Amino acid sequence: MKAELRGLLSKHHLVWQGNAGQRREGGVSTGFAGLDQALPTRGWPWGALTEIAVPYWGLGELRLLLPAMVDLNRQKRQIVWVAPPYLPYAPALTRAGLDLQYVLVVDTQPGNVSWAMERLSSTRSCGMVLAWPAHLSEVEARRLQLAAETGGGIGIVMRAGGAKWRAPAAALRLEIEPRDEEIEINILKSRGGCRRPRVSITV
Repeated sequence: MKAELRGLLSKHHLVWQGNAGQRREGGVSTGFAGLDQALPTRGWPWGALTEIAVPYWGLGELRLLLPAMVDLNRQKRQIVWVAPPYLPYAPALTRAGLDLQYVLVVDTQPGNVSWAMERLSSTRSCGMVLAWPAHLSEVEARRLQLAAETGGGIGIVMRAGGAKWRAPAAALRLEIEPRDEEIEINILKSRGGCRRPRVSITV
C-alpha cells in the first residue's frame, strides 16, 4: 500500500481495513494470572470494546476490573463510569488503590449512555470507560468499538442477565457465573482466539 493511501486511511477510523485488528497488540493485565494467560492480549485489550455479562450485579464484576483500573490510574489516565446501577463507594475505591482525582462518574439519561460512552472512549485521556446501557443496538456497539480504537483505551459495557442486547462487535465478550467462592469466566469471543474458554478465579 502506498504511503499516501496509508496516511489517508489512518485519518479515517470509520474505514475498516482487513489488517486493522493486528495493528495494536497487548493490553493491560487483568491482575489475574489465569485470565491473562487465556487472553491473546495477556489482559484487557487496548483500543477495544469488551462486553461483560453477569446474571446479577455485585457478583464480582468490578473487583475483576479493579487491578487494571489501579494500573491505568497510576498512569494518570481517567477511569470513567457511565450510568452505573449503584453509586460507587468512594472510600472502598480509595482503599483499593485508586486516586479519585482520576475517577469520573457520569450520570446521564438511559437513552444517552451509548452516546456519552462513545464521546469519552474516543479521547486519549481516558484509560478505561465503563458503561451500563439498558439497551445497545448493533450499530451502537460498532460505534463504541470504533471509538475505543480511536482513543486507544479500554471500553467496557456491562450487561445484566435480563438485558436483551448483545455486543457482537466487541473484541472481547465474557460471561461470568458464580461458583462457590470463585467466579467462572466463560470467554464467548476473543479477537485473536483464546487459550482457554473457561477460567475460574477468586476475586
